[in-house]
Amino acid sequence: MKFVLEVDLDDIGDTAKELGRILRYWGGNLHHYDLVPGDGSVVYDSAYRETGRWSITPG
Repeated sequence: MKFVLEVDLDDIGDTAKELGRILRYWGGNLHHYDLVPGDGSVVYDSAYRETGRWSITPG
């Protein structure tokens, strides 16, 4: 299996701050998922704009 995180960095303002927040928030939420291929979710920035997605894919 692979964990894939894609974040569009073009429009998220302070890149390091926003990316750090995204990693902390979504990393902390992973325990709510089974983490099997097909699981995933949209990723939002601090302004609640869709900015990416994470997913579990087959290896």
